[in-house]
Amino acid sequence: MKNLFSALTAVLAMTGAQASAQDVAAMNDLEFAHIAYTADNIDIRYAYLALALSNNPDIHEFANTMIRDHTAVNEAALGLLDKLGATAQDNAVSQSLNANAEEIINGFVKLRGAEFDAAYAANELAYHQSVNDLVENTMIPNIDNAEVKALFLQGLEIFKAHEVHAEMMVKALQ
Repeated sequence: MKNLFSALTAVLAMTGAQASAQDVAAMNDLEFAHIAYTADNIDIRYAYLALALSNNPDIHEFANTMIRDHTAVNEAALGLLDKLGATAQDNAVSQSLNANAEEIINGFVKLRGAEFDAAYAANELAYHQSVNDLVENTMIPNIDNAEVKALFLQGLEIFKAHEVHAEMMVKALQ
């Protein structure tokens, strides 16, 4: 459990201070798209793991919502990129997100029952808070393309609802 929270702390540091808002703000729309796509895919992976490791119906409901919503946003993003004739650009932030996700997943697979449920809920809350903050306060203000900005705004609205849901889960599991 300690390693899981160490990895979670690393994610928060990466999206907060370590990968400074200034560095991310200097990226282009295609790099922002890759970060968002990566973050969505990571949350989908966490959700599938939750379905496999948890017996809690509330965790399952939340995980299924994560799969549905993050998949839908990624499909919309891929459709927009195709329409624009563009490809998302891999970058250090996306790579760091993936590396940190591997650590978190490695911690999750060691947990079962209420311990897993609490760790998953806490991770979902922290992950959504961190990524939502990065998207809202750093990426969206620096997106150049109006259609890309609109998609990010639409996704942010969905993911803020996830954050509220995750917060309720954390409280319910305490």
